[in-house]
Amino acid sequence: MDIQEQVVAAFTKRYGEAPTLLVRAPGRVNLIGEHTDYNDGFVMPMAINRAVWLAVRPRDDGRVVIHSLDFDEPIDFNVNDFSKDTSSPAEYVKGVAWALQDAGHELIGFEGIMKGDVPIGAGLSSSAALELAVARTFAALSDLEWDAATYALLAQKAENQWVGVNSGIMDQMISAAGDEGHALLIDCRSLDTEITPLPSDTAVVVLDTGTRRELVGSAYNERRAQCEAAAKHFGVEKLRDVSVEEFEAGHQGLDDVTYRRGKHVVTENARVMQAKEAMHADDAKTLGKLLNASHVSLRDDFEVSSDALNSIVDAAQAHPACYGARMTGAGFGGCAVALVDSSQIDNFVQQVEAQYTKNTSYTPAIYVTTATAGAAVVE
Repeated sequence: MDIQEQVVAAFTKRYGEAPTLLVRAPGRVNLIGEHTDYNDGFVMPMAINRAVWLAVRPRDDGRVVIHSLDFDEPIDFNVNDFSKDTSSPAEYVKGVAWALQDAGHELIGFEGIMKGDVPIGAGLSSSAALELAVARTFAALSDLEWDAATYALLAQKAENQWVGVNSGIMDQMISAAGDEGHALLIDCRSLDTEITPLPSDTAVVVLDTGTRRELVGSAYNERRAQCEAAAKHFGVEKLRDVSVEEFEAGHQGLDDVTYRRGKHVVTENARVMQAKEAMHADDAKTLGKLLNASHVSLRDDFEVSSDALNSIVDAAQAHPACYGARMTGAGFGGCAVALVDSSQIDNFVQQVEAQYTKNTSYTPAIYVTTATAGAAVVE
């Protein structure tokens, strides 16, 4: 029984009827463009075939009651009277309700069942998937016009200002606007998007190290402040406005750490645009080299990798079917991503799992992914 069938069956069992509405919002893997989003730069994520599902029916009393098949405690609050509590999945749901109401929308409540298969804390944006599933549900039940970019921004606002994580727009945008069979080049300033084809005969493989990180209270906010300091040095709003050549010519006066943080962002933006060209040229080899270079930059200049991430990336890169691999997500744990010859997937998965397990005390989870559409009402 797949997740869609599970949530519908659980809803029917609990409420004695079929759900009024079924919504799916995907997680994502970012192919390239890490820590560029909050610098107004460029990213290249794809929505993946792992998602958060909601099966619901409306309520007329303003209450939102969500029974999760993944968590013990139900989410339960009233859209007409709620406040912040300790960090939990409920806060992401309440945050979306707050952001929508703050934008002037009147919301009605709902009740239902939720389940997801986006690994939590792995860097695959389980939180954005939850936010967009909830936003899509509120929009449908409250008869609000759906616009992917608008609701992505509202979900980001919920995460930034309600939950307290200073994330960029990428996670919410790809979960809202993903395109089946393609990655999505996102300009994080304008929110313009461009569909980019994956190279022929390749597969995108997510390599979960089995290690986890928590963004709140981590070095994430510190990295963001360092990027802002580098941008201020160059007299620009964001590092997006600095070219590689301008950065190298004008970095004097930056301390070593701020220099390396800025260097990563500026060169990563350039790599994303080079990746776009490689993808349109169906050039898997060049795309793979860009993934490898991105990992080195994240490891050495931005310093957000980890021993586990480096180990699994090394294991992937050592396999002859691998065009390239790098850590993906905010870092400090979670997942890596690899571009692999699709004809050798089974051997790649077997060999990387064996090598990584041999070199570390962790057991990886490896997912061969496909690109899917963004948040949607499922007919």
